[in-house]
Amino acid sequence: MLAACWFAVMKAGGIAVSTMPLLRAKELKAIIDKAQIQHELCDARLADELHQAMECLPMQVQYFNESSADSLEVAMTSHPPDFRNVDTAADDTCILAFTSGTTGIPKATMHFHRDVVAICACWPRHVLRPLPTDIFIGSPPIAFTFGLGGLLLFPLSVGASTVLLEKVSPPQLIEGIREYGATILFTAPTSYRNLVVNGHAVHGTSLRKCVSAGEALPEDTRAAWKDATGIDLIDGIGATEMLHIFISADEADSRPGATGRPVAGYRARVVDDAGNPLPPGAVGKLAVKGPTGCRYLADERQRSYVKDGWNLTGDAYTMDADGYFFYQARTDDMIISSGYNIASPEVEDALMQHPAVAECGVIGVPDEERGQIVKGYVVLRPGYVADALMARQLQEFVKKTVAPYKYPRAIEFRTSLPRSEAGKLLRYRLREGS
Repeated sequence: MLAACWFAVMKAGGIAVSTMPLLRAKELKAIIDKAQIQHELCDARLADELHQAMECLPMQVQYFNESSADSLEVAMTSHPPDFRNVDTAADDTCILAFTSGTTGIPKATMHFHRDVVAICACWPRHVLRPLPTDIFIGSPPIAFTFGLGGLLLFPLSVGASTVLLEKVSPPQLIEGIREYGATILFTAPTSYRNLVVNGHAVHGTSLRKCVSAGEALPEDTRAAWKDATGIDLIDGIGATEMLHIFISADEADSRPGATGRPVAGYRARVVDDAGNPLPPGAVGKLAVKGPTGCRYLADERQRSYVKDGWNLTGDAYTMDADGYFFYQARTDDMIISSGYNIASPEVEDALMQHPAVAECGVIGVPDEERGQIVKGYVVLRPGYVADALMARQLQEFVKKTVAPYKYPRAIEFRTSLPRSEAGKLLRYRLREGS
């Protein structure tokens, strides 16, 4: 994939690598300043974009995918093929991973060498259970921890192979699966929804496991993928702060609508605002403990993320009597309208069940009478007309699908929705626009 890599020399010794696709100039500058990046590797095809974003920031840049005498490829040939590992400790910082900016301001999370080993020993070993003969493929950039684990760390940890595609649209993913004989697919729910149309093309391939993460997995998407391909999706929730997936379930133990149970090595519970555990069925904040955890670099938000040793992920969840966790919303995506708590993803799931809807996003917008009202942003499938009649049809459909008070009182049609490089819906951009 087209990407730039930035290197920051850490006090612990050696070099920590933070890779991020090119972002908006404001976000890019914030990342460079926070990490105090000194050296950069950049695809030569992105040189113009990089220069525009960097402005006057002093960094040493090395380009690759070019034939000049100063290229990275030429520099590599001047060094011997063997090398000596830098002497590092288990608790030296290994990676600065930046959050995907769903709140608008990316944060730097510090992860130690031991954290990288830990995530390879937890979720993949106990849930995914890959084999050395597996071939991994997927859409998440390695710059994001979902892709870092799924397309690099996990296959390497078991001696498997990985396919790194430069372009990862649904047709290109399917082509890659067929061409390279991929057996394990990592991508986001939005991508699975788009892949369903060509799901028949997966039949007869070597694909045997499919992993969904990055955003909540709608139950209709899970069912549609199963119907189209015969493969059960493995769902999971992770966070850049936790490095990778910490709640999940394999194909045999999954339950409709549930994200899963805590991965081996992790503990999770649903708590109230004071941090007290809530009983099964109650909606509250998700709190997690395990071998990995949040360490923000020079950020006051550390105090609100970690309390009494528990990581508060910012997600609202419920837990049933058997310990399965059910996603409700991001805590800042809960809409309070006339005293009712309404979860944005639940309304989005309802809208997505309508055959006219290709994508949607739901937020709360201010309203003098109700405090907030539910507003839906909808991208229609080809052949449907974005007019007042369609808006009323969608509103009535949601009323019949979920509780009537949860229907979107306002609907705005869009040709696309704002998403991060990892495919997450950026609801804060919708809120900014409203």
